[in-house]
Order: sequence, then C-alpha cells, then structure tokens
Amino acid sequence: MRCRALRARRNVSGVSHSNQYRPQPPVTTGISAETHLRFTVLYMSDPIDDPILSAAAATGVGYEIVPCDPELADTAAFCEAYGFRPDQSANAIVVVGKGDPRVYSACLVLATTRLDVNGVVRKRFGVRKASFASADETAEMTGMQIGGVTPYGLPDGLPIWIDHRVMACDQVIVGGGSRDRKLLVPPASLAALPGAEIVEHLAKPFE
Repeated sequence: MRCRALRARRNVSGVSHSNQYRPQPPVTTGISAETHLRFTVLYMSDPIDDPILSAAAATGVGYEIVPCDPELADTAAFCEAYGFRPDQSANAIVVVGKGDPRVYSACLVLATTRLDVNGVVRKRFGVRKASFASADETAEMTGMQIGGVTPYGLPDGLPIWIDHRVMACDQVIVGGGSRDRKLLVPPASLAALPGAEIVEHLAKPFE
C-alpha cells in the first residue's frame, strides 16, 4: 500500500487567525492546483524554542507544519475538513502494560487500522493485561492532550512502536504536540526517532 500526501505550498504570512483555520470541502481523489490552496502549511526555520519541532529537526529529515482548528484536531474531523485521507494519517497512542511496575509505550498506527492492544502490544510488554492509557495518564506521560499527541519530543526511554503500514506511506500526517497543528513527515523521520521500532502487524485493518 502506498499513501500519497496531498501537500500544500502556501505560506501563512498575512493570514488571519480565523482564515488560517477555516476548513474547506474535503479532497477525495487526485492532486490538483485547487488542492494546493486547500489548507495552509507553515515552514519553521528555527525550532530551537519548540521541543517538538526540535525533535523533528533532530532526525535530519524535513517536515512541514499544518495548522488546524483545535476543534477539528481529532483525526476523522481533521481529515474531513482539511482534505487528507485516513490512510495517510497516523495516530500516536500511549498504551500501558499492567504489570508491577506498569510499563508504557507510544504506538503509531494509521487511522484505517486498529491497534492490537490485547495481542501484539500485550505480548511485547510481556504482561497478562494491556490497555490504552487514559487521557489523564497520556497527558501526564507526554504533556500532550489527546488529539495533539505526537511521536516527537516524547520522554527519554519511552519506546515508540510504529506499525509497518506507516512506513509504506510517502508522507504521513501525525500529531503536532498540541491540538492546533499537525506535522506532515516522511516515514524516515519517524523511524529515526530515539527508541523507535518498526513492528509488523502492530495494528489490524478495520473490518
């Protein structure tokens, strides 16, 4: 499976806050000149004051910032509003292995798939039970809200498990660390993160 990103090339200089986040009708097929104006992308040349962007820059692979309305940050709403497909959008999900002590990992899976928590995740943890971390637990672990969680800038020592399907994308949309932006990145950037590991069949396609 190959995932083709719908890339925009418009600078945000002079764009008002309300216009910056204004959603447009979604794109379903193809890439046209109209698509290139459908949403705004920011380019960040100096990420030094932003730990998320600093982590992205440290991979040595380019990235793009896609602003979004915080009310549209959840994956389905974002894709519908800004013209990305679910199969080019990946969710970063914190999971917990319920052992003693509890163990954690961040998992990255495409929005068209379901994380196999009770199978692959549980076995990798080596515990009898595993589950999604709660919103509070996720915020405590990452400092990020659901809808903004990104694999970039995570705490040292937290494993990052990436489903192999993500690596088949040309570029993929992931969280940007807050609900008002996403990052558009090549999978090579994700694989270059400290603690990242590509896992076969970490997720299952929705039936």
